[in-house]
Amino acid sequence: MAAHRKTRQTFDTPGDAHFLTFSCFKRLPLLNRDRSRTWFIEAMRKAAGHGKLDLWAYVIMPEHVHLVLLPAPNVRVAEILSMVKQSTAKRALLWTRQNAPDFLPNLCDQQPNGKTHHRFWQRGGGYDRNLRSVRDIHEKIAYVHVTCPQ
Repeated sequence: MAAHRKTRQTFDTPGDAHFLTFSCFKRLPLLNRDRSRTWFIEAMRKAAGHGKLDLWAYVIMPEHVHLVLLPAPNVRVAEILSMVKQSTAKRALLWTRQNAPDFLPNLCDQQPNGKTHHRFWQRGGGYDRNLRSVRDIHEKIAYVHVTCPQ
């Protein structure tokens, strides 16, 4: 019996804010170090600096991230996720190969096509919820702020 794989359903409705959540590979605490959190923040700043989004709130937990953002007109959520996640993953995997190669087997992922890759992020896009009302936006921003580790 084939394993059920979750898929992320996204609706890139122009003008809708989004609440995004995505996790590290196998929910490992890969974001528990300043260096990996910094790489993620730098990727978010770069995406915002290129006019791809307005970032309204975020929290970086050891094994996952929550974002509340508004994509720029004509920018798809998948493009934002790709920019942010790929940049962070490349830097983290390069650092691991150079400084902690014994940890690499923990990041090994057997692809459905049989190939093996090292992963930083869990496969798939994560969770995406359109926020269509001011109430929804305030609720998610409050949630992110409450979730923020002390």
